[in-house]
Amino acid sequence: MRWFWIDRFVEFERGKHAVSVKNVSLSEEHIHDHVPGCPVMPASLMIEGMAQTGGILLAEASDFQKMVVLAKLPKITFHGFATPGDTIRYHVTMMQETTEGGIVECKGYIGERLICEGEICFAFLEAPAGENGSSVNAFATSGLASILKVGKVQQQFQPS
Repeated sequence: MRWFWIDRFVEFERGKHAVSVKNVSLSEEHIHDHVPGCPVMPASLMIEGMAQTGGILLAEASDFQKMVVLAKLPKITFHGFATPGDTIRYHVTMMQETTEGGIVECKGYIGERLICEGEICFAFLEAPAGENGSSVNAFATSGLASILKVGKVQQQFQPS
């Protein structure tokens, strides 16, 4: 990934679901360039935020041993806009995981207001020849995987 369209995870349950957040800021150039005079987050970047959340959820389930790529957007619906000052919460639930890839259900909220929803299909690819899997787990080995620890579901403390 060259750019990240999520800021952090607030929940992460391996192979089941994840919740990430994106703080929309007036300082982001794409906010000004997308619709001049009307600063809104482009819908394509909200899709990318949901895809990054779902792709990381799917990749983490295999300990980042498989290259995950977005394959298909069978259903995406937008119900509103995100503007500077908004925090988008992406809720992603694993619907299906196979040896070929996976499907996630995604919803984006600002507060309690649903602004986008849909399904995203991912495919697993083999690492290109000669790379020895270096790009497969680039996310994990770059130190960025530590952001997942922030929101992981922890075991409840049981006093002895």
